[in-house]
Amino acid sequence: MNQFKFKIIGAFLVLFFFASCVDDLNTEPKVELTLDKLLEQDPNAVDGLVSKIYGTFALSGPDGPGSTDIVTPDPGEAAFLRAIINLQDFSADGMKNRWGDDGLDQLTTTSGWTPNNKFFRYLYDRAYYTISQSSNLIKVLKTSSANIPNRENHIAELRFLRALAYYYLTDCFGKGAITTEDDINTPTPKNESTRVELFNFIESELKDIEGVITPTKSYGKADRNVVRMLLAKLYLNAEVYTGTQRYDDALTYTKKVIDEGGYTLAPNFVSVFSGDNDTSPEIIYTLIADAVVSQAYGNTTYIVNGNLSTETMNPNDFGATDGWGGHRATKAWYGLFNNGNLVASPDDRAKLFWTTGHSYEMNDYKKWVDGYPSIKFRNKNFVGTSNSTSFSNTDFPLFRLADAYLMYAECVLRGATGGSASLALDYVNAVRNRSHGGAITAGQLNLDFILNERARELNLEGHRRQDLIRFGKFTGGSYLWPWKGGVKDGVAIPDTYKLYPIPTSALQANPKLTQNPGFSN
Repeated sequence: MNQFKFKIIGAFLVLFFFASCVDDLNTEPKVELTLDKLLEQDPNAVDGLVSKIYGTFALSGPDGPGSTDIVTPDPGEAAFLRAIINLQDFSADGMKNRWGDDGLDQLTTTSGWTPNNKFFRYLYDRAYYTISQSSNLIKVLKTSSANIPNRENHIAELRFLRALAYYYLTDCFGKGAITTEDDINTPTPKNESTRVELFNFIESELKDIEGVITPTKSYGKADRNVVRMLLAKLYLNAEVYTGTQRYDDALTYTKKVIDEGGYTLAPNFVSVFSGDNDTSPEIIYTLIADAVVSQAYGNTTYIVNGNLSTETMNPNDFGATDGWGGHRATKAWYGLFNNGNLVASPDDRAKLFWTTGHSYEMNDYKKWVDGYPSIKFRNKNFVGTSNSTSFSNTDFPLFRLADAYLMYAECVLRGATGGSASLALDYVNAVRNRSHGGAITAGQLNLDFILNERARELNLEGHRRQDLIRFGKFTGGSYLWPWKGGVKDGVAIPDTYKLYPIPTSALQANPKLTQNPGFSN
């Protein structure tokens, strides 16, 4: 097991003293001097401090699964990764949640969005918690007189993590206040930054640290090619974020990741989503989970257990001790395999749906047996034996090589310079052949095919809403999916739904923020 997993729990103990500050005005930690003194006494403590910031994307709080970094009555439902899945997958076409509690219905049906929805607030607050704590630690590292090992690299890691949090703010909300280490102790509210300004800030930060951060791969940590992958993602969606396409730049950075990262496709698709996936040669950047030392209800435990139920399956078959009976895929996902005839499909990915006892049609999204649960993520080891556990041991692949291959092909199809059409076809076929999906011809490779292939390959990995928006398929009525707009067969939704409403709590914390169009305060 990768040792970085074990550093996270120690980091939580060290950073238990950090203040939980989630609004963009309150960026001063209560114990900054304590951290400074800690580093003076033990400069190597920096590893644990930085590890805690990594952990903010997967874990709920500093003291186990029942603790929380942000204000919430239920720590488990407010973790960063859980928010990403809720807002990027359940609001899209492929996955639906049946619980409907306190706002999940708004996501599952892409209807009735309000700024008081707690799930919108969770992502917003999580992002600003990571931003503020990253900035706090950056300031300490910059000003400490201690002889801190790898000081500049740690600062670059923290700037990456802060940029990653801003990336999700930009993608989901389109506006916010930019705060850095220079704003600690600032008494006045920061001005609202536009989506273009957020984009420019993220781009500047990533390009600045690209040449500083280590080029050496270390599982679960940011390195040069992780930075480049986020830059490629940013440029891929630049037209949505700024109105100006940047596919040339997206191709440039995707190519760097592919050519210089040293990644290879895992021989077996399922291995990338199994309990021992920390050995995968394909994963570029991952969010750590561990059944013992980094337990959380919001990391892949949410995905694995949420797709299982004792009503129709045995959770132990997938390495879990319990099933929560919450998530099922729709025909918008499994219908992409052999027109929904999954048994006859040679594609390995088509086998990753549980069909026994379930209906193909999702006539009622609140009914467990309507729709097929996804068994793509599981808690069992791919190699060797493993015991079933309450919490997941499967890391979440936020970035992986198959995504980069499909991004390369998309950029080429969108006319980016410097790419190769034949290489784009090779990359797409490498992804398909790995899963025995069958090679396609050059004539079959177009943007519609790429969008569908991204669904077949990447659904339930936090990309789908973003993809549909980039392809012009999320709002409006040109593409309908089950329960879009709250109707079984789908209806058009307004363009204002390309962004989530700014949470009421954020507007109250900073009066200089304004609500997104289409939503009332």
